[in-house]
Amino acid sequence: MHTDLIIVGAGPAGIFTALELIRNGSKKKIVLIEKGEPIEKRHCPKVTTKHCVNCKPNCHITTGFSGAGAFSDGKLSLSYEVGGDLPSLIGELRAQELIEYTDRIYLEFGADEHIEGIGNTEKVKDIRKRAIQAGLKLVDCPIRHLGTEKAQEIYLRIEQYLRDHGVEMYFGYHCTSLIIEDGVCKGVCAEPSNPAKTALEVFADHVVVATGRRGADWLEKLCEEHDIAHKPGTVDIGVRIEVRNEVMEDVNNVLYESKLIGYPKPFKNKVRTFCQNPGGFVSQENYDNNLAVVNGHSYKELKSNNTNLAILCSHNFNEPFNQPIAYAQKIGELTNMLGAGHILVQRYGDILDGKRTWAKELSMSNVKPSLPDAVAGDITAAMPYRAMMNIINFIQAVDHVVPGFASTETLLYSPELKFYSNKVKMDADLSTSIRGLHCLGDSSGWTRGLMMASVMGVLMGQKLSEEV
Repeated sequence: MHTDLIIVGAGPAGIFTALELIRNGSKKKIVLIEKGEPIEKRHCPKVTTKHCVNCKPNCHITTGFSGAGAFSDGKLSLSYEVGGDLPSLIGELRAQELIEYTDRIYLEFGADEHIEGIGNTEKVKDIRKRAIQAGLKLVDCPIRHLGTEKAQEIYLRIEQYLRDHGVEMYFGYHCTSLIIEDGVCKGVCAEPSNPAKTALEVFADHVVVATGRRGADWLEKLCEEHDIAHKPGTVDIGVRIEVRNEVMEDVNNVLYESKLIGYPKPFKNKVRTFCQNPGGFVSQENYDNNLAVVNGHSYKELKSNNTNLAILCSHNFNEPFNQPIAYAQKIGELTNMLGAGHILVQRYGDILDGKRTWAKELSMSNVKPSLPDAVAGDITAAMPYRAMMNIINFIQAVDHVVPGFASTETLLYSPELKFYSNKVKMDADLSTSIRGLHCLGDSSGWTRGLMMASVMGVLMGQKLSEEV
């Protein structure tokens, strides 16, 4: 098959590349390849079964049209200070302009016009003052909350729009390799998960790889195989915290999402909060190698009594080590082993007391786990000492900002892992060292989250639209 543009991965970066090309009147023929299902067929059985059934061949939460982010909390961060390193590549002003432009596209497809985290200036000042006293930085970023269920409706409209405008979508196909000859990317090879279907070999002038965090490990291997210029970047290793809504009430009402950054002693690694879900639900996601990781969902209508958020420790590695993703995966595998394939949960007070948590203790606590099949245990038996100390000391600092955060009953779920370690070297036109190849979104190492991945797709669409 021959086409003008191949997009591998139907997450926000890939979607918005195609969307922007169409909006600019481009006549390019676009083929989109996605290993998961179209959004109308993405249904997690856990809604019925109440426990993870480890769907094969792919987890419906992490793969399929709109990617993993739309099926978690569905939040758009509206500041260039949040969402990765793309501003360092294209400039802060340009990044902010693109965020505002992309936000308007989301509004056109039905996003809620309400923006969280604006106003309440005096209350924000008070929260920032307490953060400074605790040695933390507060990034008060405006948030447009799509909501897990509403995000699915928005992306369904986008999927239908792309289909109506001639984008050929191949679902249930995983890209196995790139076709590269003499330093030029000519196309891709893809295999179907259904053996009754035929394998694809597609050729094009441009190939956009936008496989998300789920595809970071695969892209890293491709970079090694084809000598695509890159460098090992960062992996985030941490936990998901869950507390009662009453504890987070002020921050939830004023900011909706409190983005706090610190460098706790003794190691002074960067530690940050991420993906805060007021009234949300802790969730499980499964990766291809049966790795179970924890995440959080936040609905517009359905609410719990708890707020959950991630605490992530950034790990950067130097030579000779060059396998940061594998390192994080090993930590996750060890944690899964202790939980017999399930997510582990432990009370903060039990960690300080040097003991595991028992199911009976959880049943008597004020904080009831919103992930019912999480296994009570000891996350410290798998978490590296450096990361665990960073987490404990960071929690104590956050307690100064949010009194009660370091309560005995605060729950810690593990493993929370974010894979975006392979930072592909690119110029401001988003071109890699291989002509015709572009790497976008979280798998590229340049973005983190829905908005900035969408922005990178918009920018790619604009660049390709400029071609005669």
